[in-house]
Amino acid sequence: MKFEGKIVFITGTNRGIGKSLVQEALNMGAKKVYASMRKLSSMPNFSDERVVGIELDITNSEQIEKAVSAAPDTQILINNAGALSAGNILEGEMNNIKHDMEVNYFSTINMMRAFVPILEKNDSARIVNIVSIAIYANFPFIAGYSASKAALYSATQAARIELSKKDIIVHAVNPGAIDTDMNKGSDMEMTSPDDVAKSILKEVEADKLDIIPDKIGLGMYGIWKESPSKLEEVAFNMYHGK
Repeated sequence: MKFEGKIVFITGTNRGIGKSLVQEALNMGAKKVYASMRKLSSMPNFSDERVVGIELDITNSEQIEKAVSAAPDTQILINNAGALSAGNILEGEMNNIKHDMEVNYFSTINMMRAFVPILEKNDSARIVNIVSIAIYANFPFIAGYSASKAALYSATQAARIELSKKDIIVHAVNPGAIDTDMNKGSDMEMTSPDDVAKSILKEVEADKLDIIPDKIGLGMYGIWKESPSKLEEVAFNMYHGK
């Protein structure tokens, strides 16, 4: 599969990885890119007539229905929109934990459900879910986020199995810390969202199902492969400042 000539729908495109994914899809020759975000007033200036702005809050089922109606030619759905709240699991704000689960898990499932009937009818159909390296170990300072992404990864696996008979390929992208607004103030050496977007789309073209697009993510995955408990130890040291 090549992105050249394809029609792509991407959520959460006003900044960060989503914005970079739009630009990279254009660079790779996409025929059209539906760029969705909660407020069209925040849409970046992509300076390309192939970009179609869609106002979409993925927690709003009516707006999802309108998005489906506006983009019936979608071939590749990239679920990038997400939420991240700080807080541990025992003392963190429960409303924040619920919000992360609502956005990252339930609403992303609703996006897949809504778009599958369209994708079934269109060639080269794919779903790409932006998940997280936190699926391998919960990082307690963002415990609700970590749990929601672990749940999303499980749902992504389920969708991959369910849709395999319908020729819809489902990818999971598990990045580590990326140099975006979500990680502003961190002193870690992070990969830029532009480089991450390039890596993601190249790996999708190569039919890789589970994608880790950055150095931090690959490092953590390597630790997990050696021993899951070792990655848990990394999370322990990060949380307790060791």
